[in-house]
Amino acid sequence: MKPKTFRDSRLGVLLAFTNQSILNRHINNVARAREHGCCLAQQHFVAVLPRKEKMVRIKKLMGAVALVLALTVGATGCGSRGGASESSGAAAKPSDSLVGISMPTQTSERWIADGANVEKSLKDLGYKTDLQFANDDIPTQVSQIENMLTKGAKALIIAAIDGTTLTDVLAKAKEQNVKVIAYDRLINGTPNVDYYTTFDNYTVGVQQATSLLTGLGLVDASGKKVDGKGPFNIELFAGSPDDNNANFFWTGAMDTLKPYMDAGTLKVPSGQTKFEQAAILRWQAPVAQKRMEDIITSAYGSGTKLNGVLSPYDGLSIGIISALTSTGGYAKGTLPVVTGQDAEKGSVKSIVAGEQYSTIFKDTRQLGAQAVKMVDAVLKGQEPETNDTKTYNNKVKVVPAFLLKSVIITKDNYKKELIDSGYYKDSDVK
Repeated sequence: MKPKTFRDSRLGVLLAFTNQSILNRHINNVARAREHGCCLAQQHFVAVLPRKEKMVRIKKLMGAVALVLALTVGATGCGSRGGASESSGAAAKPSDSLVGISMPTQTSERWIADGANVEKSLKDLGYKTDLQFANDDIPTQVSQIENMLTKGAKALIIAAIDGTTLTDVLAKAKEQNVKVIAYDRLINGTPNVDYYTTFDNYTVGVQQATSLLTGLGLVDASGKKVDGKGPFNIELFAGSPDDNNANFFWTGAMDTLKPYMDAGTLKVPSGQTKFEQAAILRWQAPVAQKRMEDIITSAYGSGTKLNGVLSPYDGLSIGIISALTSTGGYAKGTLPVVTGQDAEKGSVKSIVAGEQYSTIFKDTRQLGAQAVKMVDAVLKGQEPETNDTKTYNNKVKVVPAFLLKSVIITKDNYKKELIDSGYYKDSDVK
């Protein structure tokens, strides 16, 4: 606890160096100077030493004053009357701060665009950046993040390949007081993730299932139930089991489809209705294509017609459609209703061409902007904006999140949502 009196806090050191009787004569003068708002240096020099004291005493006194100034002026400073604010240090300028950006892969055009967008936005604010793509290899991503820390990164934006594999490297980030923003994919099993920005992933799953039902004629565009015919045969695909979002997508979709499955309006001839059966590791299109081919061969060999496929990602949708046209013998115009996600150019082209039925548009410009806002806030010592502090439990803590909204895209609205908004040019998707 700090000493409460002026004598204790400022003259104690002086009393150890010179004659106490001399200093006692000046305490009242010094106190009066303090009352008039003088800073520490001024308080000491207001007192005037007696002329007849020996020079040796003066030298001792002034040496002691210099010592006090060295110990205290830097910590307290001179303030206006009413008190100066104490600070732990000003926030670093953006130009002095490196931000590491870790993206999972370059095999998806979506992640390439995300990385470029985040990097540009940070640079526009003056930050230095280190953008890396890990090509879906977990050790590579860990190594890249370690290198970012070695380079002195002040914050990390991470879209994890596997949200359970970064515990050790993020412990190192914590030791260096590096702030961590989970980007679109939640990082699990560690207390060392500060914030999360993503879309409402449960709602994304609901939208995927709703678009499937719309394509089958069971609900209208608003999701309202209509008198559609059935039963319909569908197959289910899920995302990568090491991606936390895949579970949200699946849960939202199955909560929407289950009443129709229970009623017999929707049937799954393959019998593969569990997440573990439907999951596609690393979201790989060839794996999805092979699974679709196997299902067609085993469950649809007798001429049974497939009416719809729940696909959680455009990359998988392309693989699924390839299997349907090759192994399944479906032609353009007779393809089942196939859903998707991310509004990648290839899939939007497929929608325009009448092949893939729908996708979910997640405006990654907004996602990137929100991640950059979070980094900018934490590096300035501020608290970022969040709108969800309950949902995203990473098994160690609930990570404060900012959730963005997504939109169902079909042939009917792609121009309004994707072209008119400037996300794509019309020439990009034709």
